Amino acid sequence: MAKKQTAGHEQLGEFAPQFAKLNDEVLFGQVWAKEDELSAHDRSMITIASLMTSGSFPQLKAHLQMAKQNGVTKEEVVAEITHLSFYAGWPKAWSAFNLAKEIYGTDHD
Repeated sequence: MAKKQTAGHEQLGEFAPQFAKLNDEVLFGQVWAKEDELSAHDRSMITIASLMTSGSFPQLKAHLQMAKQNGVTKEEVVAEITHLSFYAGWPKAWSAFNLAKEIYGTDHD
C-alpha cells in the first residue's frame, strides 16, 4: 500500500490550503491508493513517463524517489528513460538520467 502523502500540507498548506488538500487527499489519498486497478509500482512508471515527456524535472526527481520506494528498480528506470528518449527527446533523457543517477546511484536492485 502506498505511504500516506503529506507533501501538499507540508509545503503548501498555509499558502494554498485547498490545493494542498486536493494533492494529499484526492490525488494521493484516492487516486494513488486504488492499487486494485494499478499498483504503486505501475503508477510510478506512468508518472515518470509523463513528467519526463513534459519536462517537469523538479517533480520528476520527487517521483523517482517515490518510484524507488515503490519497488521500481534502477534497471526499469534506465530502460524507461532510454525508450522515452526516442519519443520525448534526447535532451530530456539526459536530464532524466542525471536525476535518476542522483536517486539510484550505483544501486543494482
